[in-house]
Amino acid sequence: MRINVDLALCQNYGQCVFAAPDVFDLDDAGELVHQARADESARADVEAAAMACPVQAITIEG
Repeated sequence: MRINVDLALCQNYGQCVFAAPDVFDLDDAGELVHQARADESARADVEAAAMACPVQAITIEG
């Protein structure tokens, strides 16, 4: 699956990091970094991360 994060919307709250730590992380500056693609086995966590995002910056394709 492909994971898109609208970085113009993202406020780096980090809720996605708690939901899917294998896909999302905050760098040393507190900025979000993420994998552009993830294995299907991570779908539930990625969907939870998208739902947890306070600004709905995460979308999933595929």
